[in-house]
Amino acid sequence: MSAPRTTRKALVIGGGIAGPVTALALRGAGVEAEVFEAYGTSADGIGGTFMIAPNGLAALAAVGLAGEVDGIGQPIGRMVMEDGKGGVLAEIPVGGRAMRRAELYGVLQRRLREEGVPVRYGRRLVGVDEGPGGVTARFADGGTADGDLLIGADGTRSVVRGLIDPAAPGPQYTGLVGVGGRSAHRLEGLRGRGESMHFAQGGRAFFGYWALPEGAGTFWFSNIPQPAQLTAEQARAVSREDWLALARELHAEDLPARDVLAEADAASVEVFPRLEIMPSVPHWYRDRMVLVGDSVHAPSNSSGQGVSLAVESAVELARCLESHPDLPGAFAAYEAARRPVVEQVAADAAVVNDRKASAGAGTGM
Repeated sequence: MSAPRTTRKALVIGGGIAGPVTALALRGAGVEAEVFEAYGTSADGIGGTFMIAPNGLAALAAVGLAGEVDGIGQPIGRMVMEDGKGGVLAEIPVGGRAMRRAELYGVLQRRLREEGVPVRYGRRLVGVDEGPGGVTARFADGGTADGDLLIGADGTRSVVRGLIDPAAPGPQYTGLVGVGGRSAHRLEGLRGRGESMHFAQGGRAFFGYWALPEGAGTFWFSNIPQPAQLTAEQARAVSREDWLALARELHAEDLPARDVLAEADAASVEVFPRLEIMPSVPHWYRDRMVLVGDSVHAPSNSSGQGVSLAVESAVELARCLESHPDLPGAFAAYEAARRPVVEQVAADAAVVNDRKASAGAGTGM
């Protein structure tokens, strides 16, 4: 089915992951798309590491990226739950891929260029004017853009969400700081084979790790309880060496965390103080505006589904726009298809997240 003639152009606000996937999915549905990014430059090389679950990989395949995505990161065949002392509690087949955000971002940027999808940098949205014939986005630099609909893919601190509903909730801090990096430690036995992502609730913090390809060592991360949310500036004021020292202290009695961290490279340490979730958002759309990705559903990182849900929703939104003759019908179908799924994932992850956050007394930083 071809795209409705009344929906010809979409203004996509946000150039991270969800925005570009939305634009590509819309192009496949016959809708022209233009991406607007608030920051003045691209985010090449920026971001940590995450896993794309099978549903996320399927969504990326739906926009023609299967081959390129298979060429980045590494396959993760199963998740292994451990007790923090080296014992295995459960193994869960997954069939996903672990990758750096920068790798997926690079794939998306190349494809946008190939498809001729414009990306406008330095365009921070400040307002929207709607009328019977379309929508006009207004930006902080004084510029404007016109389209038939506007899609908010602008993250947990979404401007579009506030325009749709000024009373909409904002993101909630999880009580955790993310710290991670690489280690020269080589895992032994089944752990060293790769294709397994391991998770263990230690005595004072949560630890995750997996073997890097070709014996290159181990990637690790720790979710450290921190009651008071740190700003990015506060997190950067603590040296990488000190963050690593804190992780070593909190995992001093945990295995294999203790051994992995003993050989960790301080220069590779990255810190993510904004581990946030989105509570249930009452209104996903209004008139000619709709939300996608973290702007409307951002589960705890404990879910392992944040990116996957975002790209899956982007593809579903495009499908609904293609199959419904009017925006209200398309938006309603999109929400009906996605809200139950994302809210169940968020609820399940919240239980795990609460256990992580209560594992230790916090860093006091």
